[in-house]
Parts: sequence; structure tokens; C-alpha cells
Amino acid sequence: MNDSENRTVAVREVSELSPDERRAFFDRDAGVEAVRDDVRGIVDRVREEGDVALREFAEKFDDVAVGNLDITDAIERAHDELADANDPRLEAIQEAAANVREFHERQLPEDYRETVDGRELGRRFRPIEYAGVYVPGGTAAYPSSAIMGVVPAKVAGVDHVAVATPPADDINPVTLAAIHEAGADAVYQVGGAQGIAALAYGTETVTPVQKIVGPGNRWVTAAKAEVRGDVEIDFLAGPSEVLVLADETADPEFVAADLLAQAEHDPNTSVVAVTDDADTAEAITDAVESSIDGRERAETIREALSADASGVLLARSMSEAVLFAEEYAAEHLSIQAENDEALLDRITNAGSAFLGPYSPVAAGDYAAGPNHVLPTNGGAKRYGGLSTETFLRSSTVQRLDQEALSTLSETITTLAEAEGLEAHAESVRRRFE
Repeated sequence: MNDSENRTVAVREVSELSPDERRAFFDRDAGVEAVRDDVRGIVDRVREEGDVALREFAEKFDDVAVGNLDITDAIERAHDELADANDPRLEAIQEAAANVREFHERQLPEDYRETVDGRELGRRFRPIEYAGVYVPGGTAAYPSSAIMGVVPAKVAGVDHVAVATPPADDINPVTLAAIHEAGADAVYQVGGAQGIAALAYGTETVTPVQKIVGPGNRWVTAAKAEVRGDVEIDFLAGPSEVLVLADETADPEFVAADLLAQAEHDPNTSVVAVTDDADTAEAITDAVESSIDGRERAETIREALSADASGVLLARSMSEAVLFAEEYAAEHLSIQAENDEALLDRITNAGSAFLGPYSPVAAGDYAAGPNHVLPTNGGAKRYGGLSTETFLRSSTVQRLDQEALSTLSETITTLAEAEGLEAHAESVRRRFE
């Protein structure tokens, strides 16, 4: 193997990773705890001072003197301006939103009732009334984040979907147009931890919500952790990540392209490729190295690739590679191998799976249809990504006729008395006296 010191990333063998090296891959840290104390102070001030605190923080953190915090009118204007200019970005936004909407409509559960031995039992689903979506932005454009957050909420039937996005002297019109296309009901130019606090507790301008979703930096994530309990959140997400499972049939250039695409997100991004073929491993590192120079975010890419939680790994078999992937629990799992379906069947822990050479993660990031707000830092072991169900509540329904209650009466009264709840038992007996 060529382990040149000049390489950004070198091949390492899975079986020879030290405990510390394995820990770096499996215990990825979002860096939230480092800013929790500062975030708590921000949240408290917004809760106590409302709009005054929001304007002060906008000037302090974003270098913007905010007039109107509510910029809902601006999203329709931005949408119209792109339409009038025949801007191709609007067509891309519309196609992506349509695909995401169609996919999430298929997730809508149906109410049901069924009768079993005189017991009419069922379940019904209702949306929350108020949802908040955080959309990173300011001068940068993140239309995909607007689509992925707002569309499933509206599909679920949420009456009022509010967006918080960082302020700027001129907020990117592409982001604003996407927010409008997605169907948001209100938009506030407030970012960071203060944006999350505003959505959670409300201010003179901002209407409080019941649930907050959407990606953000560690300050946003720490604020979501701080307000959780007073308001529901989707989950605490860290830097983005990808794990590619590749065999000897994989195209090293494709694998390298997916690693670089993820690495340009953030220096703390975790990008991993695991293969059981030594030649493929070397070819991937060669392709990575030859593709970095000239990239607009080359410095960020190099920093992410050289991090302890990134690398190209050689497994002794695809079984060993699968075990590594299962423990890693990737936000994005790419399988570029001949038997991709069989490999996927062996993996439970993944936020979203991308099968085959022509399913780059970027397709899911923007326009394929599934949501790109996904669990990171091993969260896929415990929960899934953002979906229509995120914005729904379920309640059960039951109706018993006299015979059904009579059949169950002895069971109910016996258990109630075993728990020392005599009145529970009596509530059943009384109906037969």
C-alpha cells in the first residue's frame, strides 16, 4: 500500500484500528457541550426580552441592523422576481419541492377502526397546529433546507409553519423563493440560538410553536437541546457524514466524488469508505487526492478528510465491512457494490441508504424526494429522519359493548386490585349491578 505522508487520506485496515481510532469513528461529537453555557444565556435573554434581544443579537452575531423581524412579504416577492426573470433556479426549486412533496404524501398514515370481540378499536392521526423550521442562510443560499423542513409539515396538515433564517442586509432571494414554494406561513429573519429561542417561546413578533425542526450549527443544536421539554424538537444533529460500502465492482472515481461532496460541508464532517478490496481502496485514495485541488472549498475538504473520524478502510471481508457500517450508523449510507440489496438487508442502522453507482448522496440532498434532515452521530441506532409523521400526533379510540366489557371484567378487576386501585375495579363492577 502507498501510505505516503503527503496523502490527505491513507488506507487503514479495519482489523488494525486501535481502540482510540475506533472510538473516533464511533463516538462522533457535535461539539454542543462546549457552547451550552453561552447558549443558555442567549435563550434566557430572548425569553425575557423578546424582540429587543433578537435585534441586539442580530447586530452582535450577524452584523446586521434588523428593522422588521417579520419578512413574510419578502418571500412572495423573491419568488415573483425569479419567475419574471425566468431564473432556472426557480424551476429547480419547483421540481425538487414537487418530488419531496410526492414522497412525503405517501407517508401519511390513515385513521382506522376495527372490531375485535365487541371491542371497537382504532387510531387517528392529527397534525400539530404550529411548527417552526430553522433554515440556515443569511447571504448564503440553502433552498434545500427550506424545502425539506417546510414541505413535510404542510403535507402533514400543520396550519402555521414558521421559518427562522439568519438576517442579512439582503437575504438570498433563492432561499426566500424556496421558502415560499414550500408553503411557509411566516418567516422571521433571526438566526442562531436566538432564532430557536424565539420559535420556542415567542416574542412580540414571533409566534411560538409546538415543535422545531431543521439543521444548523452547534449553536443551533445546543439551543434545541436547551429548549427541549418546553417545545418538541426533531433531534440533535451534528456535522454531516457519509459511509460508502464498496466492493471491487465500485468505480473509485464515483466513491471519491461522494467523499469529497460530503467533506466540503464542514471541517468536522466524517467521511468514510470501507472496502474489502485492496486495489479499490488504493484507487479511491488516489482519486480523492487528485480531485481536491481546484475545489472552491479545498481547505475544508482536506481538513475533513484528514480528521480522525474520516478515512478509507480496508476490511478483510464484506462481512467485516458490514459490521463496521452497522456500528457506525451513518447519516448517509452509500452502497456501491454488486450485491447492494443483500448488503442493505444486513444493515439496520442508517439514516438514508443510497444504492448503486448512480445514487449519489447529492440526489437525496436536493431533489430525489426523501428528506435530507437525518440523524447523525450514531443517532440512526435510535430514531429516523424528518418525515411527515414528525408533525403528527396519534390518539387511540376504543368503544366496548356490554358483552365485551363483561368478558374482560374479571381480568380488569383482578389487575386493578393487584395494583391497589379499588376504584378502578369498582368502575367496572358498577356497570353490571
